[in-house]
Amino acid sequence: MMGLRTLKPSDGFSDLAPGIEFAAGERIERRRQEESKELLVASPVHSDTGDAGDTKVVFTKSDRDHSIFYDVHIFYYLWYGSPTMDGKYVHWDHVLVPHWDPKIAASHAQGRHVPPEDIASSFYPELGPYSSRDPQVLESHMSQIEASAAGKASPRTSSSSSSSSSDYRGVLVLSWYPPGVADNHGEPTEDLVPAVMDAAQRHRIKVAFHIQPYQGRTDQSVHSNIKYIIDKYGAHGAFYRFRSSMGRVLPLFYVYDSYLTASEAWAELLTVKGSHSVRGTPYDSVFVALVVEERHKNEILAGGFDGMYTYFASNGFSFGSSHQNWRAIKTFCDGNNLLFVPSVGPGYADTAVRPWNNHNTRNRVNGRYYETSLQAALTVRPDIVTITSFNQWHEGTQIERAVPRKTVTRLYLDYQPNKPDLYLELTRRWAQHFDKEKDKWLM
Repeated sequence: MMGLRTLKPSDGFSDLAPGIEFAAGERIERRRQEESKELLVASPVHSDTGDAGDTKVVFTKSDRDHSIFYDVHIFYYLWYGSPTMDGKYVHWDHVLVPHWDPKIAASHAQGRHVPPEDIASSFYPELGPYSSRDPQVLESHMSQIEASAAGKASPRTSSSSSSSSSDYRGVLVLSWYPPGVADNHGEPTEDLVPAVMDAAQRHRIKVAFHIQPYQGRTDQSVHSNIKYIIDKYGAHGAFYRFRSSMGRVLPLFYVYDSYLTASEAWAELLTVKGSHSVRGTPYDSVFVALVVEERHKNEILAGGFDGMYTYFASNGFSFGSSHQNWRAIKTFCDGNNLLFVPSVGPGYADTAVRPWNNHNTRNRVNGRYYETSLQAALTVRPDIVTITSFNQWHEGTQIERAVPRKTVTRLYLDYQPNKPDLYLELTRRWAQHFDKEKDKWLM
């Protein structure tokens, strides 16, 4: 399932994964001399697609006059359930995922969690083990997200499609499965999307979609998914669009575990000459693939994608999630007119669901891990930064409010000595800093 996939030996686990060094006052690198003072990035996404494939944003000084800032994207999950709203707990009672090696698996706890005292997370949410169907929960989430990306944007053009306000509120990236489909441990949630869209609009938040690796996902099924989403939600005021260098305003989709489908198959959907290409059609969009291993860079390019993101919040876990590799990935993307979208998170702690994976835990260090990750992302001057995550509680990457909690069997981690909204506040502060830095990059 999305963000909690079945890990394999090939996923790059290593006790020698690089740690985090907290260098005070780390400066953002000086702009490369060869970069144009007028352009942030070059124009067409793929040289072989012509105007139909042009989905790469370009900013010029004259462009940045009238718009808002929607370049902070936050991954969001709808898979939680409670007895009050759903008749049972969903996902809070997640199983303890066994290690692939039976010998190692035998040395760790097995079974599943028993909410509400024992939930599938190392932290405990302020709202308790909630239901994603609860309107009050949804309203609280939108308020928190609004607060985490709130500020006054300087007059300029951004990748948001339309708004007359100078306030910016960020983009919620919604984990999405087709109607009637769910991850292995959850229930279908597509019927909740209209409520999410309406709530987001009330809080001036935009919504993008994160296509999940459901059983039977192919390039052809994704074509159907894109058509469904755009037809159903494309006219909604909260639907997020990205402005291309040619002035086209296009939807943007993240494709999780994109490497599970061969690049040759993706090319049928994402290049002009593909047998069922969306390029140049009403369903043309910006498609961003997941880069986990180094080889994925070329596969993403060959597949016709418009960019790549890293998702995982554990520095050193994979090639893509390692901060030390972001400059090289950004250089590759710049050279091939692709977007690079680094993903940052406040920490990583998934031992509540993968008890054998302690070596990939990344402690929060009272917010310093998050700030170091955010600084690493801004150093490579990205077009967009993604936050992993608002509420992926299983992997301990949430910025949602958490509270101290001790039960008979559990002692949960918390944000103390800081307040429950520490990571919302840090996100807001860094969103504003990102906005100001982008203005400097274009001077």
